[in-house]
Amino acid sequence: MAGKAPNIVLIMADQLAPHFTAAYGHPMVKTPHMDALAARGTLFESAYCNSPLCAPSRFSFMSGQLVTRIAAYDNASEFHASVPTFAHYLRAMGYRTCLAGKMHFVGPDQLHGFEDRPVTDIYPADFAWTPDWELPDERIDAWYANMDVVREAGIAATTYQHDYDDEVGFYARRQIFDYVRDGDAPFCMVASFIHPHDPYVARQEFWDLYDHDKVDLPLNPMTREEQDPFSQRIMDGIEASVVEVTDEELRNTRHAYYSNVSYFDSKVGELVKTLEEAGVMDDTIIIVTADHGEMLGERSLWTKMNWFERSARIPLIIAGPGIQHGTVANNCSLVDILPTMLDIACSNGAEEPVLGQPIDGRSLLPAAQGKPDEVDEAIGEYCAELTSHPVFMIRRGRFKFIYCEIDPPILYDIPADPEETNNLATDPAYADVLAAFMAEAQERWDSEAIRQDVIKTQKQRRAVYEAMNNGSLTSWDFNPPRDASQEYVRNHKLWTDVAEKTRLPRWSETK
Repeated sequence: MAGKAPNIVLIMADQLAPHFTAAYGHPMVKTPHMDALAARGTLFESAYCNSPLCAPSRFSFMSGQLVTRIAAYDNASEFHASVPTFAHYLRAMGYRTCLAGKMHFVGPDQLHGFEDRPVTDIYPADFAWTPDWELPDERIDAWYANMDVVREAGIAATTYQHDYDDEVGFYARRQIFDYVRDGDAPFCMVASFIHPHDPYVARQEFWDLYDHDKVDLPLNPMTREEQDPFSQRIMDGIEASVVEVTDEELRNTRHAYYSNVSYFDSKVGELVKTLEEAGVMDDTIIIVTADHGEMLGERSLWTKMNWFERSARIPLIIAGPGIQHGTVANNCSLVDILPTMLDIACSNGAEEPVLGQPIDGRSLLPAAQGKPDEVDEAIGEYCAELTSHPVFMIRRGRFKFIYCEIDPPILYDIPADPEETNNLATDPAYADVLAAFMAEAQERWDSEAIRQDVIKTQKQRRAVYEAMNNGSLTSWDFNPPRDASQEYVRNHKLWTDVAEKTRLPRWSETK
């Protein structure tokens, strides 16, 4: 007879490059709670997002499918309710499922399989952020990032992002306690924070963790003329090609980002402590990851939207019962999380549910248990703003290949060239490697067909958005339900009963 399946707690950062964590070797950044999980679990050294932008990455992560399979192109693409997610599958297997925090769902379905969602999203759920590939050089100033976030970096008592993450942490802790109080069924808690995403503004206590004068500057600044064509378009789009920043502004920005990485890490610590206090630490698999990385001024680029390492790489740490201490060098990606979760849920002997759609990932649980992983690749697709054509990435073995039909190909040997300064695509010694990647890309993707589908969906969404702005608004933004008549002590609930039911551990269990 199958026993109880492990709980799963997945803690997600927003825009966190592993390069800027102590767990992945940064000499200055303080991430003691991530370090502690890595010290007793498995750290994946080469994990990637499948699209370096918030919503597409998260939809791919939730569904285990690449973005072109589900038309999750940009930050205003609808995540269709008919797409099965890991929350659907786990819920079908008897898990209680909760999302506390950001997932950037676009469309009227704001749950996607989660039974509980105590916090609204931080970003809008409509089609307002739709780019236009027929006008790729047009900036949408209302929501495109620009260099103001660098010039305005610094300290504040709080920001809307701190308000949000404090709320996410509070409700995630409470929900874990509620799940433990309400029964023995396993639960999946996804706690998704907005930090260290820009704007780069930190609270004083975390700013004070760092010596400002010792904060490092970017290793490899580049002029616009030194960039590849896609990077030039990104520089133009974020205004980095026309706005100069001083070394002090660079240092302020990196100082604030490091501070916010430590702030996110403190939330990891709070949730680990909650599991300990609730008495379920030994029954819970913890996963720490992010939706994508952050360039932070490297190559004179900021935020994400490209396939360079700091933008495309993510942290991935798994710890808990049955997980070995160690590292895994194989390339992997966020589409691997869904099959990994299903593997965890089946570790007690339960049957895996029938998949509603094919998935593009593989389970990482065997690798986290010390077994060999025969797969060593990550696939990426970028179909969002600041381009007019899809930009693809294949990371396999030691090589990374970046392909866009309107740009020269890019090929890097990552172990030999971690800063990606030597494009091997022009080196005759690697002509066969390049040819093989080119042939694979052209067989795997019909770039023009994808482009036409992106443009088609953009036109559809702009038409819908313009119409919805006329007349009375029906908002898709999630409004967490609350019923005060059922909270705390009420006339139909004796305070003595409430006190006993909500106490952990219960007094009756300690006698």
